[in-house]
Amino acid sequence: MPLPPAPNRRAALLAQDAFDHQQAPQTRSRKRVAEPDEAPAPVAAAVVAPAAPAPSEAARPARPRTRRSQDNGVAPAPVAAPAAPVATTTAPAAAPAPKPARERKARSMGPAKLFVLDTNVLLHDPTSLFRFEEHDIYLPMIVLEELDAHKKGMTEVARNGRQVSRSLDALVATPGADIGRGIKLDSTGQRAAGGCLFFQTSGLDFDLPASLPPGKADNQILGVVEGLRKQQSAREVVLVSKDINMRVKARALGLPAEDYQNDKALEDGDLLYSGMLALPPDFWNRNGKSVESWQSGAHTFYRISGPIVPQLMINQFVYFEAPGEPSLYARVSEIRDKTAVLKTLKDYGHAKNAVWGVTTRNREQNFAVNLLMDPEVDFVTLAGTAGTGKTLMALATGLTQVLDDRRYTEIIMTRATVSVGEDIGFLPGTEEEKMGPWMGALDDNLEFLAKGDGGNAGEWGRAATNDLIRSRIKIKSMNFMRGRTFMNKFVIIDEAQNLTPKQMKTLITRAGPGTKIICMGNLAQIDTPYLTEGSSGLTFAVDRFKGWPHSGHITLARGERSRLADFASDVL
Repeated sequence: MPLPPAPNRRAALLAQDAFDHQQAPQTRSRKRVAEPDEAPAPVAAAVVAPAAPAPSEAARPARPRTRRSQDNGVAPAPVAAPAAPVATTTAPAAAPAPKPARERKARSMGPAKLFVLDTNVLLHDPTSLFRFEEHDIYLPMIVLEELDAHKKGMTEVARNGRQVSRSLDALVATPGADIGRGIKLDSTGQRAAGGCLFFQTSGLDFDLPASLPPGKADNQILGVVEGLRKQQSAREVVLVSKDINMRVKARALGLPAEDYQNDKALEDGDLLYSGMLALPPDFWNRNGKSVESWQSGAHTFYRISGPIVPQLMINQFVYFEAPGEPSLYARVSEIRDKTAVLKTLKDYGHAKNAVWGVTTRNREQNFAVNLLMDPEVDFVTLAGTAGTGKTLMALATGLTQVLDDRRYTEIIMTRATVSVGEDIGFLPGTEEEKMGPWMGALDDNLEFLAKGDGGNAGEWGRAATNDLIRSRIKIKSMNFMRGRTFMNKFVIIDEAQNLTPKQMKTLITRAGPGTKIICMGNLAQIDTPYLTEGSSGLTFAVDRFKGWPHSGHITLARGERSRLADFASDVL
């Protein structure tokens, strides 16, 4: 069965389209029913920013996805009478100043949502303050206390906490900023943020169950949400948290809660670009007469046209398998107008093409080795379950290109540990010895490769081979990658699914001239808190690099470790 076509537009372009629509909200007005004399309800101790149409979920940019059914077609609550003031002095509802027609229309579409941010959202994405488009943000006082407690140290969380504190300081320091009336989020140049930032400046009236200890920070935030719902009944108040238990407790109390979605590159992990596409069974019957072919060296090229061309991307693999007909395995090497050029692959499954004694065992592995051995491909991502051969193929191709071809000077291997970004601790020894406990997969594969290369040379030959291999492999910790530049290196990043997009960017930008980077991971084994398949750095890299002429991706589906491991994967 043919695989579904991959998206042919980058998410960044779609996000820009959404921003353009935000600049002209009249094109999105069909989702709301505006009243002619509608005006936003006054907010206690604040002035509500002009509202615009609201996305159905928290801070999610416009990207191709499937919306959840409960969010479709939900209209905003009608504007109620002004709420009664509470503890603080309520700012009088001033008459709106004359503004352009665009803003007057946005004001007539009802009040914007008010999102109450949990601390973990700010620590996960320090730019989340500016990712809620036209909606308002509310920060409880306990959130500021938790930010202050997390800002010390050299961890990624501490750095994010300090960045959030600097952003808040810049907003408060803007000329004319009034905390009591709300601070415009675009006052520091963030044009995509059209709402206001509110701080909790007084106590709120709320009543939570006695079973929830009032001294716990999560319960205090829930109380703030409950109090805001009573105070501002004219508009929707939503809690945004990365903590699943926090969202469950909120919904149990009848409070609306959502996950922070803006960090997701994809809505569903099943939509991830696979790097390959099956040609339809009738491909040759429909396109055989229009296909041009020619020979160049050991490769055959085909120029094709037709409706399948818009589905293709550079360096995407295509294959044709049908009973009784010759098979085709090729890679897209050129896309021009309405035609595409396919280049046949080298068969690394044949013994004569073995890479460091390793031959590929299935179609996807052959695709991966073609990418790994291509000097024109600088960035390769490999995704797949355990036992699909990711590490073994990367090491075999790296050793061949370092020791035999002399294309690279050495192999540098690192991996995301469970405590990624943290201090690697007080383990004795050098940096490589400290990373030893995390490099069991490297040792296992090196033992196999050394045995296969020096199997006929006796014990001394195997020992010499093993020493030679290890002399060209350097194990580095991710903690010390900042500021480094790798030139003519073969860099392998293992367990990349545990990296955040920011950490992935930090590692990829270390590449200097002549360096090749391979990122490998299993999206089903994410251990980093608050990361999901859609927000992993590996997913982020695959989505952003697809279609670039010097990158490639393959999703490995078939395990080749052993019949026991394959059976266990299926039945356990």
